[in-house]
Amino acid sequence: MKERMEAGEVLNNVKTCSSPSELRITDIRFADIWNAPMHCILVKVFTNQGLVGYGEVRDFADKRYALMLKSKLIGENPCNVDRIFRKMKQFGGLSRQAGGVCGIELALWDLAGKAYGVPVYQMLGGKFRDEIRCYCDTDVEGKNSGKKMGEALKKRMEKGFTMLKMDLSISLLYDVPGALSAPLGFIDKLREAEDCDEIMWKQGTLDERYHMNRVREVQNIEHGMTAVQITQKGLEYLDQYMSDVRSVIGYEIPLAIDHIGHIGLTECIKLGRMLEKYNIAWLEDALPWHYTKQYAILKQSVNVPICTGEDIYLKEGFRPLLEAGGVSVIHPDLLTSGGILENKKIGDMAQEYGVAMAVHMAESPVACLAAVHSVAATENFLALEFHSNDVPWWDDLVIGTRKPLIQNGYIKVPDAPGLGIEGLVDDVIREHIDNEKIPGLWEATDDWNNSYSHDRLWS
Repeated sequence: MKERMEAGEVLNNVKTCSSPSELRITDIRFADIWNAPMHCILVKVFTNQGLVGYGEVRDFADKRYALMLKSKLIGENPCNVDRIFRKMKQFGGLSRQAGGVCGIELALWDLAGKAYGVPVYQMLGGKFRDEIRCYCDTDVEGKNSGKKMGEALKKRMEKGFTMLKMDLSISLLYDVPGALSAPLGFIDKLREAEDCDEIMWKQGTLDERYHMNRVREVQNIEHGMTAVQITQKGLEYLDQYMSDVRSVIGYEIPLAIDHIGHIGLTECIKLGRMLEKYNIAWLEDALPWHYTKQYAILKQSVNVPICTGEDIYLKEGFRPLLEAGGVSVIHPDLLTSGGILENKKIGDMAQEYGVAMAVHMAESPVACLAAVHSVAATENFLALEFHSNDVPWWDDLVIGTRKPLIQNGYIKVPDAPGLGIEGLVDDVIREHIDNEKIPGLWEATDDWNNSYSHDRLWS
């Protein structure tokens, strides 16, 4: 009896975060923010016990990918993460189409961790590392010389980043006579298409919007079907550009290359061979990810690591590339790959093929911390992308995290429950909502409470 009394006294002093078995989802709301560094959609999942889970829809996606799931989630226990994910995943798709499923999955893990009082990584089996290495991305815009790009990268190094990434797009060659070969007028269409995404958000006449839609179609032509080629003069220009970059930052630090442009397999091989002497960490998304055989040929043809994956949904999407030996590094984004648990499964599968995993991340601290927990629990992890070095208010979006979140190029894995986020800062979010294009902050979504469809995939 005495032992029972002592046990009861102990339990009375245990801090319980909730009653997990009775936890239920009651509402889902959203906030769109801009330039963080992209258009990001933050998610709040509310419960009957006052716990709130935070998630995020993929950058430049649409909140309706998540809204369509709301009626299927109301009344569910968010702690049943895997069961709910299997229920949702048929409504995800490639690239931004996966944003709703993945954004909700993040919030479910956050709620489960808060309900049980443990960090998400612990529910994935524990962690392999206490700190997460970040590689810092640097866009090419405004850096049309290798020296300027090198100087921008050098500033990242001075902040403590130990890996870097830069763009090396054929757009650098648009104004260099004789650098590109293409059907006459096609380069001008590419140039115009790259500038039209922002324009599409603006109101215009039907004729103007028709023109913009036709312009944007150029971007949807797959790389090998454009007939764009890099001439010898173009290769020499990019060679000098890379030489100037390395002359500033040196050769010791890993430097990845992204955003190549609309060129096919033969041109990627030419470019990859040129890059070999610059000790490139990887050549990213050189081709559309689904051309498995072309990736295998590319990897066998150059002595540069080959990387892709940010647009692939679910573990099954990565398997053909791994089986074909088409990649040296896989590069999923949690907001497309399937979320926290699926991303760990992807990394574990890649390890069976001797392939490392880096993780794409161009979003807010919510998606960043979700990635931190996932990769902390994944053994073959290499580095996590950071794309917001030039966004001074990025850290201010969340409460409860270490400030700054990234220190000397690393993120300390948080031990607080869930993702480690105590809350979002509405005042900061409000400053970065464009109310002319996007509704306001955490507006009601009741219209989506009761939509119904017969979702079974067989008869």
